[in-house]
Amino acid sequence: MVNGKYYPRELIKAISRALKIFPVVVVSGPRQSGKSTMIREEPSLSGREYITLDDLNFLNTAKNEPESLLSAAGQITIDEAQRAPEIFLAIKKKVDRKRVPGQFLLSGSANFLLLKNLGDSLAGRAAYFDLMPFSAREINRATSREPFVGLVFSGVTPLEAARERPTRISAEQILRGGFPPAVLAGGRAYWDWFRAYEQTYLQRDVRELSQVADLGAFRTLLRLAALRTAQILNQSEIGRDAKLSAVTTGRYLSLLETSCVISRLPPYHSSRTKRLVKSPKIHMVDSGLAAFLCGVDELSPGGEEPLRGPLLETYVNQNLISILGAHVPDAGLFYWRVRRTAEVDFIIEAGHKVLAIEIKWASKINHQDWKGLELFRQKCPKCIAGILGYSGSEVVPLGPGIFAVPLGTLCS
Repeated sequence: MVNGKYYPRELIKAISRALKIFPVVVVSGPRQSGKSTMIREEPSLSGREYITLDDLNFLNTAKNEPESLLSAAGQITIDEAQRAPEIFLAIKKKVDRKRVPGQFLLSGSANFLLLKNLGDSLAGRAAYFDLMPFSAREINRATSREPFVGLVFSGVTPLEAARERPTRISAEQILRGGFPPAVLAGGRAYWDWFRAYEQTYLQRDVRELSQVADLGAFRTLLRLAALRTAQILNQSEIGRDAKLSAVTTGRYLSLLETSCVISRLPPYHSSRTKRLVKSPKIHMVDSGLAAFLCGVDELSPGGEEPLRGPLLETYVNQNLISILGAHVPDAGLFYWRVRRTAEVDFIIEAGHKVLAIEIKWASKINHQDWKGLELFRQKCPKCIAGILGYSGSEVVPLGPGIFAVPLGTLCS
């Protein structure tokens, strides 16, 4: 809700389609990304019985008598469903007795596919969606327009797709990120909101999902992960810096992923097997949260802040995830790297088409900035275009199939 008005989420069309096909639809995402507001306020979801497991009475029933909680004859929405894993087996049994599209809409502040035994209990019965914090398109109320990335995939040239679109991404946009309360906070109040968010996450979500004996050590790892946003994950290094064992480091990183605080960006390779054995990049789910955890409160143009680039890349990552989830749901998002010689920040693969995207904060660019895009296009015949997102205001052809595109346009 914004000033008492509901901001429609771009993902709702895909969710509504899935509710007409699958008996169970699951919406996960970080706490405070807007899941509860969407499922309560979205007109297309009205008429469903709404249950929230933040209500202790419902929570107690879900844990001890899950079948009775699901006894309603109509369609049921269960918010914060991860708080009572006991309900998932009861949902499976009810769906198997009578498979009806749209029976259950579940939401929660955890990646349900990563929760123990849940993937098996709802396999073949559920469609899964990730609701990210607000995207730039949602903040600007511009979701009725086909996104730039979607147009390029459909065959429109970047020059045509970029017409009459915003061009700028400001430092403040990156520092605020996309969590609705942070976006709407006046002045510097968003910093206080992130402080409270971290505390709530540590005290509630972490304790509910896993037994963490030392919250101080976990908090240290959380901040170290933020400092490495948009970087290739080196689990041994981050564990050494956190003074944690390899086993504990792996468990804590998995917990951060399960609770939708970090995401892993896999490497792209023509061989799908090789994608599984190379290290992923990690991204914080929100650039504003990442900036807070890293203590970055200013990103002045031309400044020497070493995290300027990674925070911008994280902001673009969260916007691309939102856009692809709503408009190109079968797309895969990757990064590409050839040892130390070349890298491309984002590779989007959808069917037999691939789009390569490199991100630069600079408004002035040189050939070195798009060298990785050139090399990738040489090695990947499926690549339809290379996009260099930069801080300029115009779309500029850089070579065959390669274009410099304003960052604001790329995220629009």
